[in-house]
Amino acid sequence: MGQMMVVTLREGIEMFLIVAIAAAVLDPEIPVLTLEDLGVLRGVERRGGRIVVKLTPTYTGCPATLAIQLAVEAALAEAGLTDARVETVLSPPWSTDQISEQGRRKLKEFGIAPPNRASGPRALFGEETVACPKCGSAETVKISEFGSTACKAHWRCKTCAEPFDYFKCI
Repeated sequence: MGQMMVVTLREGIEMFLIVAIAAAVLDPEIPVLTLEDLGVLRGVERRGGRIVVKLTPTYTGCPATLAIQLAVEAALAEAGLTDARVETVLSPPWSTDQISEQGRRKLKEFGIAPPNRASGPRALFGEETVACPKCGSAETVKISEFGSTACKAHWRCKTCAEPFDYFKCI
């Protein structure tokens, strides 16, 4: 029979607080979104007496990955956990479907059109309709496949004539 792990109330509360600290770290490219909003926080565990935070990058090669890792380590160090470390988890891969409803709302309020759900042929073949985050019109046009960051595309609304970023489906 396997060894049973007993977690005390204090340890449970401590892990809850550690998760909350990591989850509250802001994305450096979209500073209104937390890691929890993005859905990139995959877990926190104690391994050999050390706290390990598991994160999945939004895409392989994302330039914000290192900044996020350092921000999580700094937030935990500020809370007294100086030996905590961040581990990158690539499988299962992250998708825009993991952005929370609150995160989608925050993107829109920030002027970035939230991603459509990634599943379906429209996501695969680029036949997407993107609503303007400013006026809500679906009369929009893609200006460039790349916006202010590689994970966003640049669009313009035909109704209000405002340019905006669209968080691409991944």
